[in-house]
Amino acid sequence: MTPTKFRRRLRHVGIRSCAGIAALLVLASGDAFAIEPGQPAPGFKRPLLGGSTEISLSDYRGKVVYVDFWASWCPPCLSAMPALESLRGEFPKSDFQILAVNLDKKSKKALKTLGKQKVGYPSVADPGGRLPTSYGLETMPTSYLIDRRGIVRYVHEGFRSGDENKLRDEIRRLVEVKR
Repeated sequence: MTPTKFRRRLRHVGIRSCAGIAALLVLASGDAFAIEPGQPAPGFKRPLLGGSTEISLSDYRGKVVYVDFWASWCPPCLSAMPALESLRGEFPKSDFQILAVNLDKKSKKALKTLGKQKVGYPSVADPGGRLPTSYGLETMPTSYLIDRRGIVRYVHEGFRSGDENKLRDEIRRLVEVKR
């Protein structure tokens, strides 16, 4: 290989490497991975808190699903639980389901919280925190309202008293759309 060809090749490899590094940096930023309305919800399969039975998001295909990320150390998460439980009861089980994803490192803390905060919807464990990465979580709590086809239609960050009114409207809108 002549010196000129070698320099061209080196320059070509260098440009490709820089482009690759730039792409990785963009992908590593939170915004690049943040799931937004209109995008497919990342699938997952996780064990129920305190059990070995696994639940998959795809188990609820055909229903409107509200995926709620929570942790025992998150006060707004705990405030949201009674409101979400109330919302769950307002819609037919055949049309709507809440699926909680707990991010506590130790399931004992989460189970203790659920002993105090009685909810009828399932909560799966993700102590390794893989799902927040795949969803691009930036705030706790964050929840994703997913339509019957598995497309995210609404993202709700944080929780304050009264937020359930907006959630109710969004859920109702999606539940009314039949397959």
